Amino acid sequence: MAVRHHLIRTSPQTVWDVLADGSRYADWVVGTSSSKSVRGQWPRLGAAIRYEARLGPVRLSNETVVRRCEWGEVLELEAWAGALGTARIAIELRPWGEECLVIVDEHPLRGVGGRLHNLAVEALIQVRHRAMLARLAGLCETEAAEWERRRTLGQVVTPEPGQNGTRA
Repeated sequence: MAVRHHLIRTSPQTVWDVLADGSRYADWVVGTSSSKSVRGQWPRLGAAIRYEARLGPVRLSNETVVRRCEWGEVLELEAWAGALGTARIAIELRPWGEECLVIVDEHPLRGVGGRLHNLAVEALIQVRHRAMLARLAGLCETEAAEWERRRTLGQVVTPEPGQNGTRA
């Protein structure tokens, strides 16, 4: 079971805002080049995103479905990987002082990937998670810095989620 954690230097709310924006999926998920909503309202239960993965000249289109969502804390996804089957990806956000500890747990669930799962596959997933969490941290920390920069000088503001759960 590939579990990796990363401390992101911003609030869990900022991290959740990025995760809850389905149009940004390809910005933090390693191996994807684009994403678009195909069903439901991301990240609500049953919502789906279609994403494209490019391997050189080859383009593969697959889908990720929300299987569990505890708003602001847990997002569990089932990602289809074509002939390889599906993988379960659980993302947990924990407040860590003023920062956010992100824990990702991924393992093959169905199909060939599940049957051929071994230590070599685990190692590859760990490398992918390291890159994915670094990308997520970069996005979140940049967003937090931008939000702070736009704030009026001297204004004390408690970040409140907007209508969609994201900041205005």
